[in-house]
Amino acid sequence: MAVSSNRNIKINGLIVFADIVISCLIFCVLHKLSFGAWTLTKDDIIILLSSIILWSYLLKRFDLSKIYKTNPHSYILRNYVIAMLLGLLGLVFITFILKIQTKRFFLIEFVTFDFAAFYLLVITIYHIAQRQRAKGLHTSNIFVIGDKNIGPFIHKIESNTLWGFRIKGIITDDSEVAEKYNRYPIYTMEQMKEKLLEEPIDEVFYCLSNLDNKLISNLVYLCLELGITFRVSSQTLSLASAKSEIYYLGESPFFTFQNTPRQSINLHLKNIFDKIISFFALICLLPIFLIVAIAIKIDSKGPVFFKQTRSGLRGREFTLYKFRSMCDHAEEMKESMLDQNEQEGPVFKIKNDKRITRVGKFIRKTSIDEIPQFFNVLKGDMSIVGPRPPLPAEVKEYKPWQTRKLSMKPGLTCIWQVSGRNKIPFEQWMKLDLQYIDTWSLGLDCMIILKTFKAIFQHDGQ
Repeated sequence: MAVSSNRNIKINGLIVFADIVISCLIFCVLHKLSFGAWTLTKDDIIILLSSIILWSYLLKRFDLSKIYKTNPHSYILRNYVIAMLLGLLGLVFITFILKIQTKRFFLIEFVTFDFAAFYLLVITIYHIAQRQRAKGLHTSNIFVIGDKNIGPFIHKIESNTLWGFRIKGIITDDSEVAEKYNRYPIYTMEQMKEKLLEEPIDEVFYCLSNLDNKLISNLVYLCLELGITFRVSSQTLSLASAKSEIYYLGESPFFTFQNTPRQSINLHLKNIFDKIISFFALICLLPIFLIVAIAIKIDSKGPVFFKQTRSGLRGREFTLYKFRSMCDHAEEMKESMLDQNEQEGPVFKIKNDKRITRVGKFIRKTSIDEIPQFFNVLKGDMSIVGPRPPLPAEVKEYKPWQTRKLSMKPGLTCIWQVSGRNKIPFEQWMKLDLQYIDTWSLGLDCMIILKTFKAIFQHDGQ
C-alpha cells in the first residue's frame, strides 16, 4: 500500500531535479544565442540561481511537480501559465531590486521556454503513467462505502479507467445496492475491518449520503492505523453546488463551503490588472474628461460629477462617481415618477426619462458617463468587470438568493451590460450576475471587456 506513495515521491523528486537541469541548459543556450557567449557573468549566475529558487517555490505552490491521476490537461496548462507569468514578474522584480543589467526580452524568452519545457515534461510523464495504468500497472485498489446514491461515483470510476482505480469491493448494508452491483465483491460494514486486513487496499472512498460523525471517526482511525488513504465524497459536502475544502485555523481543521471564486492568485492578478488599467485609462481619457466637463456645464446647471451611495463587496457602501447626465434635482424628482418605472423588481428605469439632459443622452448612449468610475476601481471599491453595484435601497428588496451578487466586487461592466442591458428582466439579470460569479475566470473577464467595446460602439446605453 505504501509502494504507490513512495513511487510518486520518487517521480516528483525526479521532476524537480529534471526541472533544475532543464533550467540550466535552456538558460545557457539562450545566453549563447542572445549574448554570443557560453560563459556566465556574476549577474547571469544570480539570475539563474534566483530562477531556480523561484521555480522551486512556484512548482510547490501550484503542485506542478506532482503527477495527478485525474486532472485534465487544461487544469495543468492553466497552472503552468499562471506560474510562468508570476515567475517572469518575480525575475523582473529581482533584476530591478538588485540593479542587474540584462535584456528584458532575454528574461521573457527564458521563462517562456523554461515553463514550456516543464509542461511538456509533465504531460509526457502524465501520458506514460496513463498508459501503464491502462495496462493494469501502478493502479490503486479501492473499497467504496455507499448506499443507493453510489451509482454516479461507480460510473465515473468505470468510465475513467486511465485514472487507475480498481474497485475491489463495495461496503454496504443496503440489499438493493448489493444486488445491483454484485459484479463486485460485496461486504457489510461489520466485515470491513477484516477485509481491509486481508486485501491489499490503497484507498477507501466514503460515499454515503449522510455524514455519520461517529462512523467516520472510526473509519478514519482504522484507515490511518493500516496506512490506507480515506476520502469522503458525500452529497453533504456539496451543498447548494458549493465548493468545499479543509481550512486550518491554527491547528483546528474546518470543513469550508463556499460558492464564490477562491482562486486567490487569479483574484490578486485581477486586482493588479484593474488598478494598472484604471491608472492608464484615466491618463489617456483626460482630454475626454475636459470636453465632457465643459459640455455638461454649458448644457445645464449643476456639478460635473454625480455622486451616489452604492452597495459594494459584502454590502459595504461606497460613493460611486459618474458624469452628471440628469438635471440637478433628478433624485428629488424620482419619487413622483415611480409609477412610470419600466423595470421589474427594485430597479428604477425609464426609457424616455425627462430628467436626462441633452448632453446626458449622448454620454449615456456612448457609456461615457461611466468613465469616472475608473476612480472607484483605482480606490479599490470596484473592479473593471463584475456585477453592477446596486443602491442600498434596492438591496433591501432583494430575495435571499439575489444577495449573493454582493459576494464579488462590483464592476464597470458585466455580462448583463453585454447581453442586452435594460431589455433583460430583473430576475434574469440577477441570474446572469450569479452565472458570472460561478464561472469566473480571467479569460471570462477579457471576453466581457471585448464585448463591452462592441456594445459601446453600438450605442447600447440608456
